[in-house]
Amino acid sequence: MPEQQPPYLRIADELRRRIAEHEWEPGDRLPSRAQIGQECGVGENVVRRAQELLISQGVLEGRAGSGTYVAEPRQRVRVVRSSAREQGGGSPFRADMRALGKQGDWESRTEAKVPAPAEIAARLGIVEGDLCVRTVYEFLADGRPAQLSTSWEPYDLTGGTLVVLPEGGPHAGAGVVNRMAQIGVTVGHAVEQPEPRQATAEEASLLGIQKASLVTHIRRTYYSDEGRPVETADIVVPATLCEIVYEIPINRH
Repeated sequence: MPEQQPPYLRIADELRRRIAEHEWEPGDRLPSRAQIGQECGVGENVVRRAQELLISQGVLEGRAGSGTYVAEPRQRVRVVRSSAREQGGGSPFRADMRALGKQGDWESRTEAKVPAPAEIAARLGIVEGDLCVRTVYEFLADGRPAQLSTSWEPYDLTGGTLVVLPEGGPHAGAGVVNRMAQIGVTVGHAVEQPEPRQATAEEASLLGIQKASLVTHIRRTYYSDEGRPVETADIVVPATLCEIVYEIPINRH
């Protein structure tokens, strides 16, 4: 016997259907949970879970003290992940934004000599507590937050060089691959591990999205030709604002 769909998913589907059929337009306030529950034969808690799911997906938005509304559609920013994009100069993010007719920029904050937490140390192949350079980024599209990133580099690799600060000095903003090349380190490849999850309260606040909205968390690590991890980053991309596209070059021999 097939499993029955959980009631909150059934209600979420029903709300999506009514929005798709224009019963409610963007900006419209939904009826109360009690009214929807009565119409659908479920309790208010079931309706609440359904609405929270649709809020996390960007279909609805909650307004404190006012109710739940149909979200205004927003153009999603296309975020392309590709090794080929690391070869040229300039910023791939800015290139993506230009292609959409948007202005791409970022704000950053760097701290040197930050002890590596256990997970970061494992990704960088160093000992927990070893010093790192940590840079926190907020990427902007037309001045609005589009994605977040926290980058970690081993201090013993770049300390005392002109590239120790990713966003400072003569090679500021050049990117990991080009900066490492300046100190004789050739970056051979990167590994990315994407995982969907809900945004933390801090991430939601920074990105201007609803709490618990869906994001893609990408754990990215760059490796030198010798196999040493030279940088690792946690990249957070909001599902309602961005779509992620992976571009994979094909080598023909």
